[in-house]
Amino acid sequence: MPDVTIKTRENGPFLVTGPVTLIDHLGNQYDISGKENVALCRCGASSRRPFCDGTHKSNGFAACELAPQPPAP
Repeated sequence: MPDVTIKTRENGPFLVTGPVTLIDHLGNQYDISGKENVALCRCGASSRRPFCDGTHKSNGFAACELAPQPPAP
């Protein structure tokens, strides 16, 4: 089974790579077949939500925080 990778882009969207199924809060499924990468909005201002349309570049969105590292075993 191929892997799915989700990368955060500094001050930008979530970049999802791999075979995923995207379903909204109402249970509607988006047709993203044939796409290797999907950019999902993090700023909340995209006119194509849940997909990124690049609005984060002009609306002052900033998100460069990092997730904490897991504790060493």
